[in-house]
Amino acid sequence: MSGFLPRSLFGQTLLALLVGLVISHAAGSWIYTLDREQAVRAVGGFAAAQRITNLTRLVQDTPRASRERIVAALNDQTFRVALSAKPPAMASGDDDGQVADAIRDFLVDQLSLGSAQQPRVSAPWPARSGSVFGNWHPMMGRGPMMHGFGAFGPFGGFRELQVAIPLSDGQWLSFATALPQGGPAFSRQFLLSMGLMAIIILVISIWVVRRVTGPLASLSSAAEKLGSDLNAPPMPETGTIEMRQASRAFNTMQARLRSLMENRTRMLAAISHDLRTPLTLLRLRAEHVEDASERDKMLASIAEMDSMIAATLQFARDEAMAEPHRRTDLTALLASVVDDMADTGLPVAMAPAQSIVCECQPVALKRAIANLIDNAVKYGKRAHATIRSTPQAVEITIDDEGPGIPEDELVRVFQPYYRVEGSRSRETGGIGLGLAIALSIIQAHGGKLTLSNRSEGGLRARVSLPA
Repeated sequence: MSGFLPRSLFGQTLLALLVGLVISHAAGSWIYTLDREQAVRAVGGFAAAQRITNLTRLVQDTPRASRERIVAALNDQTFRVALSAKPPAMASGDDDGQVADAIRDFLVDQLSLGSAQQPRVSAPWPARSGSVFGNWHPMMGRGPMMHGFGAFGPFGGFRELQVAIPLSDGQWLSFATALPQGGPAFSRQFLLSMGLMAIIILVISIWVVRRVTGPLASLSSAAEKLGSDLNAPPMPETGTIEMRQASRAFNTMQARLRSLMENRTRMLAAISHDLRTPLTLLRLRAEHVEDASERDKMLASIAEMDSMIAATLQFARDEAMAEPHRRTDLTALLASVVDDMADTGLPVAMAPAQSIVCECQPVALKRAIANLIDNAVKYGKRAHATIRSTPQAVEITIDDEGPGIPEDELVRVFQPYYRVEGSRSRETGGIGLGLAIALSIIQAHGGKLTLSNRSEGGLRARVSLPA
């Protein structure tokens, strides 16, 4: 069931409003129908009882010899009147006792009937297949059907009203008519008005929900940009009070992160400066060591320490600095890196590819690709680069012919200063920052960098950048 529900906040909020709207409209329609039906029945019952009272007085005051002629003149298809010597049989069915009692009390009060002259009143639903007078006394005859339940079930149609009043001379005056029940609950005008209100409420609801949830999309976009660019412009503090507070807190967090990165860079620069002074002194003192072998070892250790300090400082600066994005031909950029390394005699090759242009930081991306190719040459003998474009991303792969990396080390090699002992050694000059720098740059572009062992041998580095 949850698979059919919308997953976005906008969709779920709008769905909740629509469900509430449908339920409230249905409940309102039901209440309106019941209230209208009660009002119509009350008015119709009062009008019918008043007419019966007037006709009863007229027949009562008419000489007995002329009553048949008067009753015949009063009788029609919608209001049947009959005169009989015995009380007629009332129709059976679902009788509305409340309506019958109200009309009986009204007739007794208006006609001043005694306890021995109680009228008989019945208000049953008519049979679905018969006329509204289908079960009436045979003297009443059978008239054509007026209104049944109709197309809308028990909410529409008419209820029969059967009344028999005893006259002072022993005769019974009988009436048969129908009480209106309010008609169809969902008339064309009613449905049109409800549909118009629903459309208006729906449009307003969409506007309100979009206005409330829209800033959340901006917050999500700003958070994604923050992951790749600490110098991204701050969020506009607009919208509701809660969204303004969230935007203000986000901007404060971004400023603090930027300050933290700047402080770290300054701290590393200070450490580098302070360490290079004693390193220089050590280098000068090492030059006076008479043992050539020990002197070379000391100078090599000092050079390695100096290289580590310089690489660490550059790594911190690259993370803190933000190069502007511009449209760049990635195929040409990759080819330039391959050509530069090939010119120095390194075994590097690239498969032919079409031009692929996208927004990126070309200097930083070039450094990341150079680090990956350099690793492939150092630890995998030779490097082969390819580039291709898919509808979702631009993929750059760099394959080598080395021993590969153990599966449990494929993720750990991205950690700064981490070295795989089986494939790397101090003699290569690496200090364990090449992959960390490449990963940081590629993630800053919103891409992914993965390593995998090739089935035919060697390691594959796959770079996936958003198209």
